[in-house]
Amino acid sequence: MTSDAIKEHLRQVKYPGFSRDIVSFGLVRSAALADGTAKVSLALTTSDPKIPLHLKTEVEKCLRTLPGVRDIIVDVAVTPPKAATPAAGGAGGPSGAPKGISHAVAIASGKGGVGKSTFAVNLACALAQVLSTRGRPGRVGLMDCDIYGPSVPLMMGLSGRPEVEGDGPAAMLIPMEHHGVKVMSMGFLVDDNTPVVWRGPMIMKTVQQFVQNVRWGELDVLLIDLPPGTGDAQLSLVQTLPLDGAVLVTTPQPAATNVARKGGLMFQKVNVPLLGVAENMSYFTDPAGGRHELFGAGGGIALAEKLGTGLLGQVPLVPAIREGGDLGRPLVVGSPQDPAARVFREIAEALLARLARPHTPGA
Repeated sequence: MTSDAIKEHLRQVKYPGFSRDIVSFGLVRSAALADGTAKVSLALTTSDPKIPLHLKTEVEKCLRTLPGVRDIIVDVAVTPPKAATPAAGGAGGPSGAPKGISHAVAIASGKGGVGKSTFAVNLACALAQVLSTRGRPGRVGLMDCDIYGPSVPLMMGLSGRPEVEGDGPAAMLIPMEHHGVKVMSMGFLVDDNTPVVWRGPMIMKTVQQFVQNVRWGELDVLLIDLPPGTGDAQLSLVQTLPLDGAVLVTTPQPAATNVARKGGLMFQKVNVPLLGVAENMSYFTDPAGGRHELFGAGGGIALAEKLGTGLLGQVPLVPAIREGGDLGRPLVVGSPQDPAARVFREIAEALLARLARPHTPGA
């Protein structure tokens, strides 16, 4: 049996908490069968001691089903997640993130089409406004990890290429800045007409570079806008940047909350605290003041209760949010007195409060 055939068989083994298999993630370094002995080598980056043991057991179980296998040897090489290199800012800060970043928070949805990136952009601007009133301007970062469909540059009103300091492996990207938020996105690095057609390892490398080779400076909060799903970008992030928590974005209907719940369970399995659920497009208010719950009601709070966390807030469906994103002037910046803008600031304040104290489920 060839190495490729064994690897194809190992696609049955999923990484804990993810829908992707260990072969797709590039974790299988070698595989061979000789004289009845199957030997597989895995290379992992994790700080969780349970994951290598779990994968070793699952790989052994999978290999036992192959014909002609009498003995099994599974070697697992484990590398702890890297903090930033000295060139990237020295040792990790209080949260394990690169030096200078106090808190790193993932913004996730599990499902596409719920307005996650729009939410992340407005939340970042709201955080910048709240921190500025506290005498801490310029302390928010937004890392756009939606490799295939980066929309953050458009919504933040940014274009062009980031500056680069240094040469070779020590080179550092300087994030672009607007509305008081430092931003890094794949959208700055590829042309508008160039689709990103990448396999998992390339995505993982890009996420690692966004963490380790970007001069973020001193930040109170770095928000990471994740793509939908539980795949390469999510795994790379939790392996590279220890997260202080995740915020789940959903719309009220079961089609969205059921998928978001799986995303929440993924974070729990990789030991990332859930800081709360944000319900987007919760309701629409017509000119006469009537409230219409176009996507149902109660989904956000029900999801939060199932996951043992809290509801951070309900963002209404208003055309101005979409318009602000298209114009590169988020609602929170362009219409700060709008009721929806106030909701974003309330969510920002709630998030800062939760980050300021030890996380407890349901808090």
